[in-house]
Amino acid sequence: MAKGEARSRMVAGAVRLLAEKGLEGTSFAEVLAVTGGSRGSTYHHFPGGKNELIDAALDLAGAHASAALEAVRGRPASEVIAEFLALWRHLLAATELRAGCAVLAVTVAADEPDLLAHAGRIFHDWRDQLASLLVEGGLEPGRAPELAALTIAATEGAVALARAEKSWEPFDLVESFLVAETRRASS
Repeated sequence: MAKGEARSRMVAGAVRLLAEKGLEGTSFAEVLAVTGGSRGSTYHHFPGGKNELIDAALDLAGAHASAALEAVRGRPASEVIAEFLALWRHLLAATELRAGCAVLAVTVAADEPDLLAHAGRIFHDWRDQLASLLVEGGLEPGRAPELAALTIAATEGAVALARAEKSWEPFDLVESFLVAETRRASS
């Protein structure tokens, strides 16, 4: 396996573990178990330790969501919101309601100010990007930041509720409300 490939696999494994087991369940040993890496490779690829791995995982999770959002640029605001929710619905479905947001997992458990700040930058970037997409999709510029923040916060909460309740109902309720609210705001 090439040097970059081993590191990439470890980072992707860390994202998956953060989403399913949280920050505490994302140790080097767990990452190695899900990726098949060697113990020595952890210190080679992440000489800064676990925080360096988590930083890389945050970057990957943030970039993945941002890229998926960019794919809907230029579409109506209600479709942008529906697609944002579809990203999370897909994650929940693919993991049978076991995985949530890796960025949120770090946010709720990080003791390290640098990790928390990193997660905060990602959420801020998502809000800005989503607001921009909503404006391009026909939403009034003054409403876009509010709806972007509400959408992210409500979706993160809906994912957590769906996982905890092992039910799609909370996610469906939030999805229905957000899409309807976006349609009203866009009229």
